[in-house]
Amino acid sequence: MTGMRFTPKGYGGRRRDPQQVKRDGWREQGVLAVSVDDDRLTWPERELVRQLGERLYGQQDREARHD
Repeated sequence: MTGMRFTPKGYGGRRRDPQQVKRDGWREQGVLAVSVDDDRLTWPERELVRQLGERLYGQQDREARHD
């Protein structure tokens, strides 16, 4: 056997960078993926993100934080 002559769907091409995936998710599906530690946000904005996350999903595991 000489190898595959085609590339299965999802296994080829260019990989999108994570920011592009987040941007597309927001624009196409209304899904927002934001880190509570995103430096582009002000403190009140980060606090709002934290509060929303806790309201929807509960307290954050302290070990999971990426300080």
